[in-house]
Amino acid sequence: MGVLVLAVAALSLMLPASLVWIGTWVINPMLGIIMFGMGLTLTANDFKLILRRPTDIFIGCLTQFTVMPLLAWGLTRVFALPQELAIGVILVGCCPGGTASNVITYLAKGDLALSVGMTAASTLLAPLLTPLLVWLLAGTMVDVHASGMLLSIVYIVILPIVAGLLCQRFLPTITRSVTPYLPAFSSIAVALTVGIVVAHNADRLLTAGMLVVLVVMLHNLFGLGIGYLVGRLLRLQRSKSVALSIEVGMQNSGLATSLAVMHFAAFPLATIPGAVFSVWHNISGAIIARIYSRSAADSCEKNER
Repeated sequence: MGVLVLAVAALSLMLPASLVWIGTWVINPMLGIIMFGMGLTLTANDFKLILRRPTDIFIGCLTQFTVMPLLAWGLTRVFALPQELAIGVILVGCCPGGTASNVITYLAKGDLALSVGMTAASTLLAPLLTPLLVWLLAGTMVDVHASGMLLSIVYIVILPIVAGLLCQRFLPTITRSVTPYLPAFSSIAVALTVGIVVAHNADRLLTAGMLVVLVVMLHNLFGLGIGYLVGRLLRLQRSKSVALSIEVGMQNSGLATSLAVMHFAAFPLATIPGAVFSVWHNISGAIIARIYSRSAADSCEKNER
C-alpha cells in the first residue's frame, strides 16, 4: 500500500493533469465507503473488548488523544508553519487511529485485539473529541465550527460503519463474499484520495513541500516512539506496548483530509498534511512492523536459550 500511495502521489505531483479533473468532492464518499468496509469487518467481540479490557483501552485512547494533538500543535509552533499547513497538521493530530494500524500491529506481532479495540473506541470517541481538540488547538487561528465537524464525522465515519455492521448482521453471505477484496479496495481508495489532493495542490506543495514532509514525518515518528515509551513506563506487556505505539502513531489521515475539504475550504493547503501523512505512515508502518517483529523473534530465541 505504501508503494502504491507513494507512486500515485509522485505521479500527481509531476503530472497534476492526470487527476486534477477529479473534483475533491469525491474524497468524502470514498472515505465513507472505506468506513463501510471497516464496519463489514468489525464484530461484536471487537466492541465487547472495550468492556473486557477497559484499562488498556482507556490508556490507549488517552494517549492517542493527548500525545498526537499536542505533538501537532508543538511542531506547528517550532517550525512556524503557515496558518494553512498548521491547521492541516492539527487536524491530523486530532483524528482517531487509522484502520491500517490493525494490519501493521499484526505484522509487528503486537496485541492485535488491543489494536482493534483501540481503533473501535477512538473512532467512536472521534465525533466528540476531534472537533473539541481542533477547536482548542486551532481556534485561535481560524473559526472552527465544532458542531458542524461533529456532524461531518458522524456522516462520513459513524453512519457508514453502522451500515457495514447491519449488512454483516443481515446479509452475511454477501459480506463474506466481498470481505476478501476490502484491503485492496481500501488501498486504491486511499491512493486515489492522496492523488486528488496532491494534484489539486501541486504548485503549493512544491513551494512548501519539504517543510510539511519533515513535520509530518516527525509527527508520526514521535507518536510511534512516545506510544511505545508510555507502554513500557506503565509496565505493559511488550505486545501491548507495540500495539499502543502503532495505534498512537498511525492516524486516520483520510478523515483529516475530508474535514479539511469540508470545513476549511478557504485554506487549500490544509488538505496537504493529511495527504502526506497517508503516504508516509504506510511507509513507516511497514518499517516499524519489521523492526518490532524482528525484536520479538530475537526475544523468543533468547528465551529458548
